[in-house]
Amino acid sequence: MAVIAISVAATVLGLRRDSDTAATSSPPHGDTQFASANDTGPANLITEDPTCDAWRRIAREHYDKTESAKWTDRDPSIPASAWTSEQRQMYDAVGKSMETAVGQAKQLARKTPHRVMRELYGQFAAYGTAFIDKIPTYTAEDNKVAVVVGALTTGPADICSAIKYSSVQTVAPLVDEPSPPSQPAPVDAAETPQQFLAAGNDVCNEWAAESTKSAADTAQWRDIDPNIPATDWTPEQKAINDSVAPKLTANADARERLGRESGNPILEDFAVLGAQYRRAFVSALPNYTAADSYLSESSTLLGLIVNFACKAAH
Repeated sequence: MAVIAISVAATVLGLRRDSDTAATSSPPHGDTQFASANDTGPANLITEDPTCDAWRRIAREHYDKTESAKWTDRDPSIPASAWTSEQRQMYDAVGKSMETAVGQAKQLARKTPHRVMRELYGQFAAYGTAFIDKIPTYTAEDNKVAVVVGALTTGPADICSAIKYSSVQTVAPLVDEPSPPSQPAPVDAAETPQQFLAAGNDVCNEWAAESTKSAADTAQWRDIDPNIPATDWTPEQKAINDSVAPKLTANADARERLGRESGNPILEDFAVLGAQYRRAFVSALPNYTAADSYLSESSTLLGLIVNFACKAAH
């Protein structure tokens, strides 16, 4: 929860520098209403997407409404049966905001030319709808779904911020293209998106263990202020950044392996794309600037989506 709150805040700070101009969408391919219908290739780094401005605006507006309702200050362990009138109003307000964002996400899912962005918007809609349905009878266990929604809000926004601030375009040519997907998720499934890990997956336990290991391996690196560019690192900070690169690469390789072993097309896409953003960040490290933090955040959020969706599984 704390990681997502921090990431959302960081993304919103970046969003506030932008205009509220909505994106111009690409026309659909062939007879399908999904512009990404022909995207069946590798889940690679995204250097442009016509839906980004719109999603950044949606994410910011939803974040502002949740902040106004004091959402992050709530005690998520309190069930609906014990809510005060003020707490019920908070959940209702956030639910309404989420419902609006879900409808908008479904529109963007049709307009993005990228399969993985379509899946991110679709999963935001699926998990958002699931959480809205749980509000009347909310229990502490349902907060796991809310955490997934938070990660799915911020993940695409970070990908879009990496485009906005030109961090991904400068390193994309330096990162090898991944292998094609084992089996792309069918476009038809995007019409009525379902929670991609509603029943869990055999790789969930190993994914959680790998996430815990990676967090421990990178603890010193994560303590360094991400606003400090490489040109201003102290000798100690440079040594830490140099030493973390192979650890991040190993984590990227592990993620991709687990994704491909999962037999779940959407999990595989999130895993492979997250690995690519991690590798892109490693490529950017020697000449790191603050904008490159969006590469790291994109990778982190794609990993959190899988980890939390596993925890929220029935």
